[in-house]
Amino acid sequence: MVTMTVQIRRKGVITLPVEMRRRYGLDEGDVFTLVDLGDGSFLLTPLVSQVARLGDQVTRVMAEEGADLEEMLEALDQERELYYQEHYVQT
Repeated sequence: MVTMTVQIRRKGVITLPVEMRRRYGLDEGDVFTLVDLGDGSFLLTPLVSQVARLGDQVTRVMAEEGADLEEMLEALDQERELYYQEHYVQT
């Protein structure tokens, strides 16, 4: 466990040390959950965006498969059409 000292500034702003931001990939605008542990302590946890997490997964799979954006968009169009045919077209 690493201990660092931070200071509350005007309007309650706390600056996280650059080492922590780099280690955990934190950036301006990231959202956190603050849990009051009830003894004067609290836990600050980054709230990871599901969109960002899924985007990272898609990027990783595309790189592994050697796919490009055009191929992905074409596959999505095909899946969308198949879904539409299966769920909305009366036969």
